Amino acid sequence: MALNEMTGALDTELVRKDFPLLARSVHDRPIVYLDSAASSLQPSAVLRAMEEYYEAHHANVHRGVYATAEEATNLYEGARVDVGRFIGAPDPGREVIFTKNATEAINLVARTWGATNLGAGDVVVLSEMEHHANIVPWLMLAESTGIELRYLPVDIDGRLDLTGLDAALDGAKLLSVTAMSNVLGTINPVGLLAERAHAAGALILVDGAQSVPHVTVDVRALDIDFLAFSAHKMLGPTGIGVLWSRANILEDLPPFLGGGGMILDVRLDRFLAAEPPQRFEAGTPPIAEAVGLGAAVRYLEATGMERIRAHELALSRYTLESLAERLGEDCVVFGPPAGEDRGGVFSLAFRDVHAHDLAQVLDQFAVCVRPGHHCAKPLMRKLGVSATARASLGLYNDRHDVDVLIEGLAEAGRLFA
Repeated sequence: MALNEMTGALDTELVRKDFPLLARSVHDRPIVYLDSAASSLQPSAVLRAMEEYYEAHHANVHRGVYATAEEATNLYEGARVDVGRFIGAPDPGREVIFTKNATEAINLVARTWGATNLGAGDVVVLSEMEHHANIVPWLMLAESTGIELRYLPVDIDGRLDLTGLDAALDGAKLLSVTAMSNVLGTINPVGLLAERAHAAGALILVDGAQSVPHVTVDVRALDIDFLAFSAHKMLGPTGIGVLWSRANILEDLPPFLGGGGMILDVRLDRFLAAEPPQRFEAGTPPIAEAVGLGAAVRYLEATGMERIRAHELALSRYTLESLAERLGEDCVVFGPPAGEDRGGVFSLAFRDVHAHDLAQVLDQFAVCVRPGHHCAKPLMRKLGVSATARASLGLYNDRHDVDVLIEGLAEAGRLFA
């Protein structure tokens, strides 16, 4: 385990050895990966688990009775249980649905629960800090059904302004909100939001794409109704995401896609859908990806989510303090100050240098950041910028990575003076 035996803290030098890509050099410099909010790196344990599946167990799941088919099914369903345990699901075998990504998971809710339970005039409450994945599906549903969308505003510090929360929830059927902003790093008070939503008679959907990899998430303790997240942001592979919901909710929803695997019976004039979760997993599922996700969950559990959070909280504080001390007012970081309600996501504006130019200069220092609007155009307009350069932390980052980031930003300042 990659821990300092004296303090119980993460030993990032050991952690980094688990991630093969960090051994690379780019432009004759060791790579500094600061783009985990877009997609995290995978440890060797995840890569080995997927390779072993393909080499020794590959078969389609749920149908074959030969040995490798049963092994593949056990691995696939075992990953479902691992994921459910990781988020505190009461009944993982029935409540965890594998999707393509968090975006598909939210679309699934909009197109099944939303289409079944919402009609003209019904209210869905979102926030101004949402990723497009938690805005566009509801805009599409509004176009087809006439539902009303309301938005919780973002205040000057990058936090949700909850002064009008009860008014926004008045008559609402659903509150759909991110647990952690992919632009601001803001960690929202999900438990409080769930309590207020339920008091108003609404359900709550949480976009956990940025929170599940970095903080402990327990769906029972939070008392939420839906949770969506993606494997590729939590040390797993691309191509698989998760939707969790309460079993009693899922049982009442129609299928999302039609085809093989999601039925009990098919006749020429009708079909009978399977029970959840198979009802929502039409076709051959992402089997190898599920195996990889299971391995990622076990890696995170072995490392310890509390230790990961403590490490990233300390490194976030160092990042914000160092940016302020060494770059001063030339560098604007959007979002709250360092603290318990902030994660390791830093959207930067540096002087009047365009975000893409910043990212290109940083690439010469082998620093990987993401320039652009980060699939959050409404929030960009609220902030008064068209794009930012976003640096984001993972458990494998350390102070040296932050120092190289600042070195690169200072060079950009010289180049574009």
